[in-house]
Amino acid sequence: MWRYVCSFILVFGLGIFLLAERPNHHTKPGPEVYSVNDETASKKMLLNQDVKLTDDLCRTQCSLDFTKMISQIEAGEQPDTVLRQMKAGHEKMDILIWSKNNQSLDQGIKTGDIQAPSKDQANTYMKEAKTAVQNGQHYQSPKFGEGKYVYFVLGVPSNKADGSLIGVIHQDILFQVADHQSKNLRLEPYPNENRWKVESVDTDTLKNKVVDHPEDNQGTSHYHQNEVVVRFKQDPTEAELTKMKTDIRATSVQKLGYTYVFRTENLDAKELMGYFNKLNVAYVEPHFLYLTNNYDDDANTNTSSYYNSNRDANHATNPNTATISQNFTPNDNLYSKYQWNLPLIETVQGWQVNRGAKDVVVAVVDTGVDLQHPDLQGQLLSGYNVISGNDSPVDDVGHGTHVAGVIAALVNNNLGVAGMTWYNKVLPVKVLDQTGAGSTYSVAQGIIWAADHGAKVMNLSLGNYADSGFLHDAIKYAFDKDVAIIAASGNDNTERPGYPAAYSEVFAVAATDADNKKAPFSNFGDYIDVAAPGVSIASTYPNNQYAALSGTSMASPHVTALAALIRSTNPSLKNTEVYEIIRQSAQDLGSPGRDKYFGFGLIDVVKAVESAQQAKSSISYWPQNTSRLLDRIVQKYMK
Repeated sequence: MWRYVCSFILVFGLGIFLLAERPNHHTKPGPEVYSVNDETASKKMLLNQDVKLTDDLCRTQCSLDFTKMISQIEAGEQPDTVLRQMKAGHEKMDILIWSKNNQSLDQGIKTGDIQAPSKDQANTYMKEAKTAVQNGQHYQSPKFGEGKYVYFVLGVPSNKADGSLIGVIHQDILFQVADHQSKNLRLEPYPNENRWKVESVDTDTLKNKVVDHPEDNQGTSHYHQNEVVVRFKQDPTEAELTKMKTDIRATSVQKLGYTYVFRTENLDAKELMGYFNKLNVAYVEPHFLYLTNNYDDDANTNTSSYYNSNRDANHATNPNTATISQNFTPNDNLYSKYQWNLPLIETVQGWQVNRGAKDVVVAVVDTGVDLQHPDLQGQLLSGYNVISGNDSPVDDVGHGTHVAGVIAALVNNNLGVAGMTWYNKVLPVKVLDQTGAGSTYSVAQGIIWAADHGAKVMNLSLGNYADSGFLHDAIKYAFDKDVAIIAASGNDNTERPGYPAAYSEVFAVAATDADNKKAPFSNFGDYIDVAAPGVSIASTYPNNQYAALSGTSMASPHVTALAALIRSTNPSLKNTEVYEIIRQSAQDLGSPGRDKYFGFGLIDVVKAVESAQQAKSSISYWPQNTSRLLDRIVQKYMK
């Protein structure tokens, strides 16, 4: 008996040691919760602020790349080769001209052109730029043009060679940012875009709902007008299935696991539900749509294709064996100026404990990923495209590429941004189409596919307010396979639970800003587990670009990356134990203890991976596993 008591004391003491709180220097008072009247104004303010920052990001990155091109020319490379190589990888550089100081622009070496009506304005600004650079001054014009055809002129003089570089940069990214922000921040009704036959309805009653304002999206779901999802208590025979198809005049039937999706042109979803409810079904529900949980905050056209092939070769061959100093700063050229998020959650300190492991695979179930992005090379596994049914999950939106970069953009490679993990591989699964929306069927299929293809951690930066049995079945399937599932809570500033984040098997993430305040768009509620940075997060973007986006979609991959680092540190931990480590290591924010705005608080990378390491070197202990752990210890000491 005394051995049993001693064992209990041992476990209890170890638990206190592992879960001990560090002094908290980040605690803030309760968050400002925006009323529905203020919500539209706050979101529009963020949109305008971030479009302005997009412009700044673009100019900063382009200046860096102009300087690199000039360095190549100064080193003896042929100017025409340098210009062509840069333009080949950076289509937004419409015109590049290298000219000597005694030459006119027409006499210089040129690649590219732009069309009227902006050509005259471009020529005017390029002449101003030529005058400035000949005097040894850097030059940037105001932006000019409108809509998708906005530009600015950049001029950089050479310090060593007799010449200068002048270019015209296409900034259609500004238009894209404003457009995407409006959709993803729900500043406009759901974008049907002539692709989906969609109804906007109240989630509880399924009654039609008119969405005229952002606050109307709270509690609003979207579903296909002529489709339903059915799970039968017992699978129908071929004859029974044929009769159903005939009765409803089905145009197609899809099956995933035990669940069927029926589609017809003649009956609406409510009529279809009425038909199937008369049969032996476990459930029948509308075929809901899931949307990305971000808004495109700012986007920066990347004009750097340079990759440092000497990126810490020791790390590449022997991960986590080469130590990094406490004062280590990644040399990624956007890190110090724009990545406020990683230092805030003590990422670099966490890297001193563990920087990831390639066999801990992270699934990004999203819009796909840019498979050619230079800052993701070597970080991506072959994934799957549920939308097209092939194995090429190419991103045609940008959302999934951004999420993947937060997790795994190459670190310390003199390029772009730094991801949170150095070695974890990303498994891209495309379940959302070019509008940023996907059906319950595609999302569920992607979740199941990822779970069956080696995912240890899964990011779901998507959601809806509908509690779908179909989706929940897929979530349970992945959870039962010990996948740690992380999901964004949503961007409607509502306490209404969003799914899949609100499922008990899923780890729900809210968003904070650089001051550790609740992001004005972030959903909240008792289901929130933790918070993570989600405002103006710089990461990878398609076509060799970078973007700073905001949303709980951006907060979620921070937690996903942390879960990957924890599992890399201690592969024996179960998904529930990973969840508990993240909760108990979080920095408390808001009201003392867990609250509905921040959950257990802001994630703390170093404290979490240290806890995982301590559990690895001693005993994996967490409160819900006390009985099982005691039995194991007692058996050991009773031998």
